[in-house]
Amino acid sequence: MSSLLHITNGDAFTERLKKLNLKGDIITWREMLCEGKTLTTVGSESFWKTRFEFLHKNYKVSKSWFIEKTLKEYRSLCNHKQQDQIVLWFEYDLFCQVNMLAVISWLLANRRYAQISLVCSGKEDDTDKLFSLNELSDEQLLDLYEKKVVLNQDDVEYADYVWQLYCSNNPIRLENLTDFNDYNFDYLGDAVRTHLKRFPSIANGLNDMENNILQLAIDKKPKSKSEFLGTILQNQGNLGFGDTQYERALQRLKPLFSSLNPVRLTKKGKEILDGQTSYYSCIQDNDVYLGGALKYDFLYNTDSNRILKL
Repeated sequence: MSSLLHITNGDAFTERLKKLNLKGDIITWREMLCEGKTLTTVGSESFWKTRFEFLHKNYKVSKSWFIEKTLKEYRSLCNHKQQDQIVLWFEYDLFCQVNMLAVISWLLANRRYAQISLVCSGKEDDTDKLFSLNELSDEQLLDLYEKKVVLNQDDVEYADYVWQLYCSNNPIRLENLTDFNDYNFDYLGDAVRTHLKRFPSIANGLNDMENNILQLAIDKKPKSKSEFLGTILQNQGNLGFGDTQYERALQRLKPLFSSLNPVRLTKKGKEILDGQTSYYSCIQDNDVYLGGALKYDFLYNTDSNRILKL
């Protein structure tokens, strides 16, 4: 008699999944491994210590919250040893795809016997719009579940390999991956390309997301910070970030804004956006990690879409 475990991408979707009344237990993966330093050994003591230090420093996450929300759920995952069918519910965006890689890497190390299936939302119709799981109707979710992709051993090992590269101190090896289409991960290639664009551009020292934030400030002229955050969330491509992550990004970019109510750039902010000067003189914290690599140790060439090491 096979038994089933669902691993979801977050609390909001876990609540939806419960209402679908599918068989099996549900575990929520409460992490955002797309930000801050990551170690390859998912679930190890050093892994969680590194994650807590990042979340505490940058998001004021308390130890009790971290234990209650993230570690308790992780321990629950560790205790689910009987299930031989594991279904992963993740989305197309960078946020979800990085978490998905980490979970698969953990499963490869700890649940080698299990059959792993993937339910991944994204392109659901003939338009170019990409959908999150919570944007789909119950019928669409059940349909996706019926069509879930069973990952083979090659898929699982590839996901683990991409995770190792994401956690390495040099993103150039990740950039050299070109065989995404050979595996059952429809959105991983795009997510990796989005990740690489998070390194600062040669043109002005800001990455793709940061340039987008400044451009939106000029184009949309938001009247308030909350309107600005809403605009950014609607125009973020496939990063999949939440408002707290953009709050932090705005905090970092603060020297480039003369006001956030209404939203206005400084003269220097405009000059940086136009590529007349560079953001490097404004960097306050050089110890910023994207996966295993230091953000400011590399540059992204937007003309050739290549990463350079400083």
